[in-house]
Amino acid sequence: MPALTDQQQAIRDFIETEVAAGRPCPSQREIAEHFGFASKTAAACHVRALVKKGVLAVEPGKARSLRFMDGTRLLRQGVVEIPLFGSIPAGFGRDREQEADECVPVTIESIGFKPTRNTFALRVVGDSMIGKHICDGDVVILEHGPEPRSGQIVAALIDRKSTLKTFLLKNGKPFLKAENSKYPELIPSEELVIQGVFRALIRKEE
Repeated sequence: MPALTDQQQAIRDFIETEVAAGRPCPSQREIAEHFGFASKTAAACHVRALVKKGVLAVEPGKARSLRFMDGTRLLRQGVVEIPLFGSIPAGFGRDREQEADECVPVTIESIGFKPTRNTFALRVVGDSMIGKHICDGDVVILEHGPEPRSGQIVAALIDRKSTLKTFLLKNGKPFLKAENSKYPELIPSEELVIQGVFRALIRKEE
């Protein structure tokens, strides 16, 4: 295979990184914006060069259809979709309405495990978990079903209010701890229902 220029290698790596992170294959316009090209024409030229050198292939008539030419492995192979059920407060607990028919595309490699039918995602609202590097706008991936261990991050329904916090036990009694000193510990007065245990984080795009 012909050698790549530094710019071609950078574009190839950018495409692979975006897809590995679960984001759509970048368009020529997005490539141009990322590398500071004056127009998408420059990006198109580099993509054509990568196609000519046998690194990439394009399916005519399809948007975002780039794939790597390394046998049968498609660029999007291994991407799975996880249902996104709205948002969850990383702050004070509040009611949460479920949003249907929305999914988050991820690769198994990027999240480190194979999702199951009990895997779901929630978008974070608030800053109570910044001590665990979970920020407003991030997406957390959780697993419904397993019993949480003390110290694990959970999505929980505490006294009918939904929130994202660290699950802890004190004298055998469960409570929820914020990872931000601005917020108090949450001790259930009626009930504490664990909706999901944290498995992975998808960082918000800046």
